[in-house]
Amino acid sequence: MENVTDRTSNPFGMRPPCERYVAGYGDANADFHVVGDHPGVHGGVEPRSAAGGTASSGEEVGVPFTNDAGLRLQRALVDAGLLETAGERPTVNRTFLSYLHMCVVEGTPTEREYVEMERFFDAELRAIAAHVLLPVGERATRHVIQQYTARPPTLADDMASLHGTELLGGGFLVYPVRDPSEWTDGDRERLVDALTDLQATDFYREVDLGRFLPDGDSYRVR
Repeated sequence: MENVTDRTSNPFGMRPPCERYVAGYGDANADFHVVGDHPGVHGGVEPRSAAGGTASSGEEVGVPFTNDAGLRLQRALVDAGLLETAGERPTVNRTFLSYLHMCVVEGTPTEREYVEMERFFDAELRAIAAHVLLPVGERATRHVIQQYTARPPTLADDMASLHGTELLGGGFLVYPVRDPSEWTDGDRERLVDALTDLQATDFYREVDLGRFLPDGDSYRVR
């Protein structure tokens, strides 16, 4: 199944219960879904109106991964072939970028606020139905491991070791990414090499739902 939309920013029209938020951005039929924590960690550029002002209340306020650390990640994804260009409006290539908690808040969201926003993130993740999830940082990695794999979420306690390694999930491959603000020598190359090697394999993950059809024909979906 493919999504039919030409929208790059917020392709599914998510409207969370907050005035300012950074909606998902990218290819609605992406093979790779990059998952961050919240806008306060990796940024979100405010789009300008025709009059030169910022977005009005209730509109999405930008693109994920556009502060210094986020752009560092973007440039690595360009080298890995997941983005065509990096910047405030990156040119996407089979990739979708989003946050666990898309609302813009002062400081860090509370546990209750994360729970309240989870339904928006999960709905978008399942609508994109990417083959590979790339959670960025400890919080996003812990959530993705807990919700979409059978592995212990405590793996996220050691992001330095987990960075750029493959975890098999329930319908997904998971490649955790250490927070780019914490990258040390070799982290960038390690991620680029891992994603380059992955793309040289048949990494597409599909499920045959034909057993649910009366004639038993194959019906494969990702």
